[in-house]
Amino acid sequence: MTSASIGSPSARTILVIEDESAIADAIAARLRSEGYAVEIAANGPAGVSRCAELQPDAVVLDLMLPGLDGLEVCERIQADRAVPVLMLTARDSEQDLLVGLSVGADDYMTKPFSSRELVARVHALLRRVDRARAEGGPAKARQPILVAHIGIDPATRRVSRDGESVHLTPTEFDLVLFLAESPGAVYTREDLLEQVWGYSITSGVRTVDSHIRALRRKLGNDVIRTVHGVGYALEDAA
Repeated sequence: MTSASIGSPSARTILVIEDESAIADAIAARLRSEGYAVEIAANGPAGVSRCAELQPDAVVLDLMLPGLDGLEVCERIQADRAVPVLMLTARDSEQDLLVGLSVGADDYMTKPFSSRELVARVHALLRRVDRARAEGGPAKARQPILVAHIGIDPATRRVSRDGESVHLTPTEFDLVLFLAESPGAVYTREDLLEQVWGYSITSGVRTVDSHIRALRRKLGNDVIRTVHGVGYALEDAA
């Protein structure tokens, strides 16, 4: 996977919000070697401020930060404008991961991690943004989808359950839309990782599981079926 695969990385700015200078410098050096412009913020308040100033194309965000923790930083920067966020965490509890996803993180990695994998995931986040923009044009507008009691409008990126609006993060929306376009079809975690997140790194399958759990909490446990030993499917009947 190369920088060229996402267009012109030199035009992209990545903000790294990380208080451990050795980790921040290593991430920045690797991303710069791929052609990105990279800025670093060493605490939560600085991260929020720099994000407002820079308007970066993506953010690499540590969960544990001084001043404001990563969850609050993520919530604040997502309230200002939608920006892809890759969250880094030393904690591996399911609750921490679900909370991180609920405030708008698109993906997460648990420390320690491979810098090569981090670059691949940043590439994938930016490709998804490009794809969403390309699909958003009027010539490619898609009709609303109604599957059981879930309504999905690709044009406005809105979702409802039994007529009531449900707030989904960008990644949650992309995942449920992909499943809803083929109701009843079973997809492996690897399929979903490649089609929705845009990469096929085996360690990323937990990201899929966490997002499925988050969707069930918002849309109902009956919406997405687990096919044991295979993967997931969106139910085509209530």
